[in-house]
Amino acid sequence: MTGARLGVPPFCHCDWHPTKLLAVTYGPAQLIADLVADWRKEAACSGYPNSLFFPASDAAKSQVERAKEVCRSCEVAEECLEYAFETNQRAGIWGGATEDERKSLRRKWLAARRRTA
Repeated sequence: MTGARLGVPPFCHCDWHPTKLLAVTYGPAQLIADLVADWRKEAACSGYPNSLFFPASDAAKSQVERAKEVCRSCEVAEECLEYAFETNQRAGIWGGATEDERKSLRRKWLAARRRTA
């Protein structure tokens, strides 16, 4: 199932992908966030292949650094990272953070949300 069939335009590596649907638990809020993610239009990654941002576990550090370099130049990296937190993205590089980096950051993000709720 492609994003185009679901009405989601293919803007960047953040698009719907059959393998990502297995890793993400969607509720109404997450689905709405996915459908209205206008920040994707501004994403620096839009011209790069998805594989750059979803490296294999044995990928060279240079590939991860190249993806992070693209994210550092992105004007919407914060929105991308927040989207990854909100939708619990477990794979890939989002907002310049790897899976391991996001685990720690997401715990802090969730704790801050609980404090302000």
